[in-house]
Amino acid sequence: MDCSLVRTLVQRYCAGEENWVDSRTIYVGHKEPPPGAEAYIPQRYPDNRIVSSKYTFWNFIPKNLFEQFRRIANFYFLIIFLVQLIIDTPTSPVTSGLPLFFVITVTAIKQGYEDWLRHKADNAMNQCPVHFIQHGKLVRKQSRKLRVGDIVMVKEDETFPCDLIFLSSSRGDGTCHVTTASLDGESSHKTHYAVQDTKGFHTEEDIDGLHATIECEQPQPDLYKFVGRINVYNDQNDPVVRPLGSENLLLRGATLKNTEKIFGVAIYTGMETKMALNYQSKSQKRSAVEKSMNVFLIVYLCILICKALINTVLKYVWQSEPFRDEPWYNQKTESERQRNLFLRAFTDFLAFMVLFNYIIPVSMYVTVEMQKFFGSYFITWDEEMFDEEMGEGPLVNTSDLNEELGQVEYIFTDKTGTLTENNMEFKECCIEGHVYVPHVICNGQVLPGASGIDMIDSSPGVSGREREELFFRALCLCHTIQVKDDDDVDGPRKSPDSGKSCVYISSSPDEVALVEGVQRLGFTYLRLKDNYMEILNRENDIERFELLEILSFDSVRRRMSVIVKSATGEIYLFCKGADSSIFPRVIEGKVDQIRSRVERNAVEGLRTLCVAYKRLIQEEYEGICKLLQAAKVALQDREKKLAEAYEQIEKDLILLGATAVEDRLQEKAADTIEALQKAGIKVWVLTGDKMETAAATCYACKLFRRNTQLLELTTKKIEEQSLHDVLFELSKTVLRHSGSLTRDNLSGLSTDMQDYGLIIDGAALSLIMKPREDGSSSNYRELFLEICRNCSAVLCCRMAPLQKAQIVKLIKLSKEHPITLAIGDGANDVSMILEAHVGIGVIGKEGRQAARNSDYAIPKFKHLKKMILVHGHFYYIRISELVQYFFYKNVCFIFPQFLYQFFCGFSQQTLYDTAYLTLYNISFTSLPILLYSLMEQHVSIDTLKRDPSLYRDIAKNALLRWRVFIYWTFLGVFDALVFFFGAYFMFENTTVTSNGQIFGNWTFGTLVFTVMVFTVTLKLALDTHYWTWINHFVIWGSLLFYIVFSLLWGGIIWPFLSYQRMYYVFIQMLSSGPAWLAIILLITVSLLPDVLKKVLCKQLWPSATERVQSTCTQSQDHLPEVSCLASLHSPSLSAARPCSCSKQVTLPCPESKEWLVLPPIVGVSDNHHHPSWRPCSCGPCGETAGKQITSVSL
Repeated sequence: MDCSLVRTLVQRYCAGEENWVDSRTIYVGHKEPPPGAEAYIPQRYPDNRIVSSKYTFWNFIPKNLFEQFRRIANFYFLIIFLVQLIIDTPTSPVTSGLPLFFVITVTAIKQGYEDWLRHKADNAMNQCPVHFIQHGKLVRKQSRKLRVGDIVMVKEDETFPCDLIFLSSSRGDGTCHVTTASLDGESSHKTHYAVQDTKGFHTEEDIDGLHATIECEQPQPDLYKFVGRINVYNDQNDPVVRPLGSENLLLRGATLKNTEKIFGVAIYTGMETKMALNYQSKSQKRSAVEKSMNVFLIVYLCILICKALINTVLKYVWQSEPFRDEPWYNQKTESERQRNLFLRAFTDFLAFMVLFNYIIPVSMYVTVEMQKFFGSYFITWDEEMFDEEMGEGPLVNTSDLNEELGQVEYIFTDKTGTLTENNMEFKECCIEGHVYVPHVICNGQVLPGASGIDMIDSSPGVSGREREELFFRALCLCHTIQVKDDDDVDGPRKSPDSGKSCVYISSSPDEVALVEGVQRLGFTYLRLKDNYMEILNRENDIERFELLEILSFDSVRRRMSVIVKSATGEIYLFCKGADSSIFPRVIEGKVDQIRSRVERNAVEGLRTLCVAYKRLIQEEYEGICKLLQAAKVALQDREKKLAEAYEQIEKDLILLGATAVEDRLQEKAADTIEALQKAGIKVWVLTGDKMETAAATCYACKLFRRNTQLLELTTKKIEEQSLHDVLFELSKTVLRHSGSLTRDNLSGLSTDMQDYGLIIDGAALSLIMKPREDGSSSNYRELFLEICRNCSAVLCCRMAPLQKAQIVKLIKLSKEHPITLAIGDGANDVSMILEAHVGIGVIGKEGRQAARNSDYAIPKFKHLKKMILVHGHFYYIRISELVQYFFYKNVCFIFPQFLYQFFCGFSQQTLYDTAYLTLYNISFTSLPILLYSLMEQHVSIDTLKRDPSLYRDIAKNALLRWRVFIYWTFLGVFDALVFFFGAYFMFENTTVTSNGQIFGNWTFGTLVFTVMVFTVTLKLALDTHYWTWINHFVIWGSLLFYIVFSLLWGGIIWPFLSYQRMYYVFIQMLSSGPAWLAIILLITVSLLPDVLKKVLCKQLWPSATERVQSTCTQSQDHLPEVSCLASLHSPSLSAARPCSCSKQVTLPCPESKEWLVLPPIVGVSDNHHHPSWRPCSCGPCGETAGKQITSVSL
């Protein structure tokens, strides 16, 4: 046995600190390493076939049926159908089987068609040609035949066929540019780097001679994370070990750009590629409406069971009387009497369950799914939410949470890139206490004629000049910026003081702003070439620094560093980061002066960074290299080991200075937050910025107001007092004025809450969230929540990504269980986006990770206003009405069936014909409610945008509360009683048709059914506020369809029916005058409660929405009067519009000198003046004070 194999097994499974089970070994080109190297342990990998489809030709029917019957509603109706087949039930199995078959078939056809499209796409992808190297030559074969270890060649504009480790490219520097738009939506070019030891292999023969193994992690879906190492075997036995990261990985689905060709080795193929692993959907979120719907279904299931039990008991009570047993001519009676009483009772119970099972709406789930699917397009089609500058519109990643947008109580928002533009402008820098202000430059745009710098204090002197230039060099070197020339990017722009056309590109806008800003101070970063960074100094001399190491930025450290070597051989470590991260690691420098300037800039809302450095001797650098190399090549816990290494390296620094960058607030961000707060929604800002900077932004966006009393829960406060004392002091402060807490202010919807604002930092939050020693949650959490509930706004600063998610989870799981929404634009916001009930990603400049992981994505923060206040409002109203209406119409449908049993001896005789039982939910009453749930607008869009307080009317699941549910249920019972007993008493004695025949049970049932169909449809018409031609077509068309169907069903002898019990029934019923009178009268009586409720409630107890509706109606009523007035005294009517307030506006008539009271209006221009114009005190009207009024129009 090979000793190397034994050694490898011992090392991997018995020794070493790494868990080798979680890694894989790949032989490049399927070549075994030289003798003496590690032995190969065979591993099986999938081929490169992509299978995104769910079904095959053979398993489609069983697998699809299994998946559909996992839904409780489908399984329930399947059981009912089977019961109808097994026992003698009063209704035909068709009545349950046909609707179930319709639902299952429609769903199966939809899913089958979608899967067929996936099969076509998979075949096209799997059969596309790929070039790979075999025995030193290029060979062409289908993509599906690729294997792990194959060396692949990809040409420009081709997509990568699998996940590849980048070995070499046609570029001399070993780089290539790719776009990942199909993976994460980012269209910008990204630079990837070849392995250092293989980047010189440019021919097929060179690549074929490579002997190397790759050890990497097992497949995982994170597109931005990869851990591995490559062992390159040269002439010596010991391999050269190089770390591999995401910068060396080329992902399947990405496209090669601006590079002639590349060579790479396949490491993940087929369904193990990151693209395929991301096919898997995120964990499902359930909306509050869906939870309420499931609870209501359980209630109706209990009602169904109770009905069946009552009828079963009453049947045997009825039959216990003499001469009430089943008649002698029933042949089954004798055999049934011999059966066990319990078995007979159970069979009857099941039969009654079948008879009343229609109280559970079989088509409700399908209708709800269709409503959500089609309704989601209203967001994507909204032109007001399309951003022209970005060329982007909103995206809907899931339609399951549409209605949840109408129930939001807490919004957690990131600051940078979400509230702000993430468009940085370098404002100033402070070096050794001296402040430098460059002329204006923002993203490469320089004011014409601007040059040089402004000093706002005295000159630093000769000794300070060295530190000054070292600071500028630090800014030019400590970054990860790429310089693109005009061949690499679209629309290049000229860099200042540069002779060539180029542009700086970085994932961090701060870095671009700093490098562009330092250009105006005399130092220009030119490029990174052959691992040397070139900068142009003030004397126009080019300085070259060898880039030795990059200590990458992460949100936990909040800093980054580079190690460079100058032309003179000096080794520097430059570090830049947040002040809280840099100051504790500084041992020298003018800390107090720089700290003072940093705090001043932060108060002004500027983003600040501190810069430090230290010189390294050769021995110290060699120790750092060994430490970093050991961490970089680790396959397990690489990030942890790197963090520990960085912690040891980035210490004993010398402070150089600080920078200040301005990030302007997004357009209408303040208006959006103000509107959301008026809607009763609490807004929290969660950011990694320092407290002063974040607080200034909160004032700018109107989260905090000038009269807001700020409460601090920060590390500084806790150092002065204990956490316990600080929390109790804050608690007493907020509760002293607010008194006892009510339900409204617990939910964040109180209108008279004291205006307190809370500021908390990440360190204080960690102490609050820290569990006790026994593992239970801290007592401080409830006290912290108590304080937050009584604050109008909360700012959480210095937050790590996981702390953002902790905050969201803490509020989400509090005793009120409020609905939460998280919105952000960066990768550090993904955790809170996934944690919240609704996650929204802003399509920003920090990549698309937030948008990819969100439920919805929007171009700008301002679009959140319409998404919540308009779309969310409509979605909730529509689906709530849909759910309640479905239950209502099914109570109307089945309760007469229940009442009928008292008149037929509980014999399980059905009241309606089989066709009516089958088509009631899927044909006669389905389309009107579906269209209503898609089109209804109880108030106009402009009204919802003008008056955010209307959002409060639907808060806390208002339309699906138990009170509303019980009202709809009793309304259904009332209408059912009217249908049944109205028809019963009206035709108790004289029920004769035109041919002299007496009405039978089928005529009676048809009469009840006809009244019911017209009533439930006309009720929907009464509730409709927004009428279009489609509404008219569907509502009146549904009623017409019922009439035509009934005429055909009863007017033709159908050959497939064994008996024709409905023949001529409907026609005979219509031939009776009393029947017409009964239909009209019963429909009127049934709709009377709705009419009375609408009239009385609007007059006596109007809601805010109803008041707005009345105002709009009054405005329309005043239109002739206002037009007449305007025609006499005003030249134009076109510019005015209604005001958003509900107050009256008075306008004097110049002729009569009397005051005319008009509805609120706004109509302003500059060509006519009314000196006596008196606006109301609302915002829009107040803005017209003193201006010239052209017209008064609505």
